[in-house]
Parts: sequence; C-alpha cells; structure tokens
Amino acid sequence: MSNKKRSKKRIFWGSLLVLILAGGGFVLLNSSSSEDENSQAPYVTAEIGTIVEQALATGTIEPENEIEVKSKISGVVNRVFAQPGEYVQQGDPLIEVRPDPTPLELAEAKRNLERTLVEKENLEKELDRMRVLRERDLVSDREYEENLQRYNDAKIRAQINRERLELLESGRISIGETLIESVIRAPISGFILDKMVDVGEPVVPLTSYQAGTPLMTIAEMDMLLFKGTVDEIDVGKIEEGMQAEIKIGALPGEVVYGEVSRISLKAREQDNATVFPIEIRITDFNGTVLRAGYSANADIIIERIEDAVTIPERVVTMRDGKAYVELPGSEPGQRIEQEVQLGLSDAINVAVTDGLSEGDRVLERPTRQLTVR
Repeated sequence: MSNKKRSKKRIFWGSLLVLILAGGGFVLLNSSSSEDENSQAPYVTAEIGTIVEQALATGTIEPENEIEVKSKISGVVNRVFAQPGEYVQQGDPLIEVRPDPTPLELAEAKRNLERTLVEKENLEKELDRMRVLRERDLVSDREYEENLQRYNDAKIRAQINRERLELLESGRISIGETLIESVIRAPISGFILDKMVDVGEPVVPLTSYQAGTPLMTIAEMDMLLFKGTVDEIDVGKIEEGMQAEIKIGALPGEVVYGEVSRISLKAREQDNATVFPIEIRITDFNGTVLRAGYSANADIIIERIEDAVTIPERVVTMRDGKAYVELPGSEPGQRIEQEVQLGLSDAINVAVTDGLSEGDRVLERPTRQLTVR
C-alpha cells in the first residue's frame, strides 16, 4: 500500500473518532444539564419552629393615673414652685395664686362684713334687754333662747364675712389650727408632666358650674398603660389577660411587655376604618425608661405553637378546601403533589400537622410568565 493511501486512511479514522467523541460529549452535556436543572430547582426545607398568631394595636404610652391640678380660688399666678419633669411628694407646694378681686367684689365683702357686725351688735343689745326681763319673769325662757340663737347666728356670719374679706385681701387665713392659703399643693406624689400657666396669668376657680383653669398635670410614671386601637377583624380573638409585646417608635430595638387590661365594647371610626379602643397594662419595663406620649405598636399574642413543623405559606396551594405542596420526585424535573394538614399561621409561615416531616424538601411554586402580545 502506498504512503498516499495510508495517509488517507488515517485521516478518515481520525475524523470518525472526533465525531464519535463530540457526539458522546453532547449527550453527556445534555444529561448533566438535565440533572443540574433538577437539582437546582428552588425548594425550601421543612423546619422545626414556633408559630405565633398576633393582633396588631397602634397607640401611645400613657400614665394609668394622671391628675389635672386646679385652683378653688380665683386670682393671678404669683409664684411657681415646681417645673415639668420634677418629682413632687403629696402636699408639696406647686403654685401660689395671689387673690385679685375686682373692686366690686372687694366692696361687697366689706359691706357684708359691716352689715353683719351691725346686726350682731343690735342682737347683742336685744339679748341684754331680754336677759333683764327674764330675771324679772317678764319673758319666757323660749323667747330668750330664740333671741340667743339669732345672736349666735349673726356672730358666725360676721366671722365668715371677716375671713372672706381677709382671704380676698391677703390670700391666707387661719381657722383654728387649719391654715387656709392660696398655695396649690400636690394632690399625689409623682412627676409633673405639664405646666399650663405662667406667673401673671389669671386663674379661674373650680366650682360646681365651671371647670376652672388647669394649672399642672401630675402622674405616677411607674404605672403606665398602652392606649391604642385594634382592627375589628382581630378584636373578637382578643381577651383580657392576653400577653403583649410593645415596641416603642422612639426606641428602636427596645421591647416592653404587658397584658390586655381593657377592651372597649364600642367601636369608633378612625381613618375610614372601624377600630376598637384597647388598653394594655405594662408589667415589665425591661430596663427601658418610658415617657408619656411615646407612640408604640403592640403585638398581642393570641396563640403560640412551639416545636412545630413549619414551611412558608407561599409554597402551599389551596384547592377544594384542601392544602397541597409539591415534593421533588426521583426522576429529573419530576414534581409530586402531596396533601398536607395545616395548623396555625402567622401570615408568613404555617405549621404542618400532618404530611411532612422535619428536613423534607418542598419545591417552590413554579413562576408563571406573562406573555405580552
């Protein structure tokens, strides 16, 4: 065989070998791609976790007992003894009110005193005369006692009018061992939250027919409440005594704890929604310093399940009132539908009571693509 023929034969067999190797590589590449595609299909793993059903309430932090201090006498603020943020004990002076009577009030007080003094003096003379007549048996004991009673009444009225005039002029009087003054004192121990008047401002007294001028507000800051509202969808699930986790807007990452203490029986409209007022008594400050008026959100714990098999809700398909998930099959790309029984949900994850075990792989639901024409 000539060298030329041998060369052609080598080229033929060499080309055939290249084609065989290329075809085998293509088959292997396709098989590998199919396996990779199946092994890389998105999935989640069923895990042991805790599911908590919560109801959200929005509101503010408020003192449980907040007192509004008012005056029972009229006048002008003469002195302020305490400022907002200070702690005062019950009975400590807060504000001094200087009497500022009108000329008419002052004139009436003086005239009333003069009139009762004249009446008392006349009754005293009449009583002396009756005493002489009684000694001569010219008047009865009953007539004498009636005159004595009128005299005593006039004496008391004169004393009252004298004290009223003194209070209008000086702002303080003493009745026996009791000192009546125009200094407003703290009705309770606590922190001063707000001061509504300054020196020189007029003060209207608290009476049965008028509200009076608010002077200060005092509260005990160790007894605080969360006061807010909850949506009507959740209010039927909430009961007094349920635990709550309260997050303070001004203190990121801080959480305080409490329990539901009051649920209103009447709804109200708020931002075009129906809500129910709710109160949560704070039981654990968790080392946090709270201030009245802080905005906050409260997560009310309705139900909690621990050590449950959980999966994301997004992998569950509901059909005809039943729940299904898809598991990877033994064949590449195979998806096996599995019915499961669901338990409590927190709107992100759901507990599976039957049909899955810890560590099971659950395929993500296929992504659907929209076709634009």
